[in-house]
Amino acid sequence: MAGRLLSIGECMVELMQAEGDLLRKGYAGDSFNTAYYARLFLPADWSVDYFTAVGTDTVSDDMLAFIESTGVGTDHIRRVEGRSPGLYMIHLKDGERSFSYWRSVSAAKTLADDADHLRAAVDASDVIVFSGITLAILSPDAVETLLSELRRAKAAGRTVVFDPNIRPRLWDDKARMLETITAGARASTLVMPSFDDESTHFGDTDIEATLQRYGALGVDNIVVKDGPNGITLAFKDAPSVFVAAATVDRIVDTTSAGDSFNGAFLAHLVEHGNPAEAAGFAAGVAARVIGHHGALVAREKLLPSG
Repeated sequence: MAGRLLSIGECMVELMQAEGDLLRKGYAGDSFNTAYYARLFLPADWSVDYFTAVGTDTVSDDMLAFIESTGVGTDHIRRVEGRSPGLYMIHLKDGERSFSYWRSVSAAKTLADDADHLRAAVDASDVIVFSGITLAILSPDAVETLLSELRRAKAAGRTVVFDPNIRPRLWDDKARMLETITAGARASTLVMPSFDDESTHFGDTDIEATLQRYGALGVDNIVVKDGPNGITLAFKDAPSVFVAAATVDRIVDTTSAGDSFNGAFLAHLVEHGNPAEAAGFAAGVAARVIGHHGALVAREKLLPSG
């Protein structure tokens, strides 16, 4: 059955280490990474669109051309005079990453400023994806504009998917961060948290506490990612299910582990309808993604050998 997936957030210019002292340019960001991997694995009759804002500069032109080259639609992307895409640099040590950011004039901060444009994009979609980073870069008024539209979408029966993706350095206040993440979950039908984030910032003592907390917010479907410890799923009217993590041959770069899982999971779920099978498939994709450099890995490198 054909459908439309819309991912909402910020795509940034990505600088990563290359040979010697050189840097290689790419484009990435959690919500775009998810859209990229969803597009790789969704059936051809599904469309995937990205919702953000970019500038009118050459860097923005190049970014839009790149997004289009991946098969992700750009029709919902607004262009804002005087703004430009944000930029970040990846620092790698033993496969783990840290980041430096430059995003003070990021156009994506204005993505929800045109409420009518936002509503039209959401209303045209069957699955809408956003993250805690999407919420973190917006003003409080823009957060409410976005969440209001997502609550409408949820009430209308659309699938609203939220990855809390908690990044404290993007927030000016911990209490507001936790309150806003909680509001994002309330607007969603499927929440896909990482347990280490939930334990660190919400104080969850175990995965069951995470499941109960999000369930109490009215979230019907929850997928808790716990790295090498596996995935726990709690879907409406069904007992929770544990799915083991996939074997990782080598860790090169964990930059897009969770995002690739999210995109592959959603692609498999909408096509086949089995959450546990979708989690197993997505775990395999994520395990292969972290064996390569950069956030976006070509499809031919992600399929099982043999």
